[in-house]
Amino acid sequence: MKVAVGSTNPTKVEGVKKAFEEFFEDVEVIPKDVDSGVSAQPIGEEVIRGAVNRALNAYGDCDFSVGVEAGLFKFERTITGYVDFQVAVIYNGRKYSIGFGPGFEFPPFVVERALRGEEVGKIMSEFTGIKEIGRKIGAIHYLTKGKVSRIDLTRIAVTMALIPWLNEELYW
Repeated sequence: MKVAVGSTNPTKVEGVKKAFEEFFEDVEVIPKDVDSGVSAQPIGEEVIRGAVNRALNAYGDCDFSVGVEAGLFKFERTITGYVDFQVAVIYNGRKYSIGFGPGFEFPPFVVERALRGEEVGKIMSEFTGIKEIGRKIGAIHYLTKGKVSRIDLTRIAVTMALIPWLNEELYW
């Protein structure tokens, strides 16, 4: 099975690979550098649109393409008013499915700067001293004291998006 990923980010690629390998044999994952069509730090509906665009733009000569995008969603009654979610979209050339990973809050200073247009990854890299944290362990790894990685978040989001494909008789 060939699976194109609309990203060259190693954490996204590995998370997609792990999710597909749980359910399918002989999975080949092909990273593709594609345009998400959204801002560097998407917020709200833009996060979903970015994941959809990545999946659509990565499709070609594969069984499935996957788009993964992370970003902030507005939620009242939280510490910052925003929760970060990883969104995955799986596309087969005709239809697509969507899945979300676990959500969490960034520290208030990160959200404040992100709302001014800065990328969460750059803010967290600056704060932690870990260059390109989003391409390595992810901010979540730092915030969970090493217990959860960005690969984990991606794997879960992709697994959630796989549900309709694993149960086609119930969905299509």
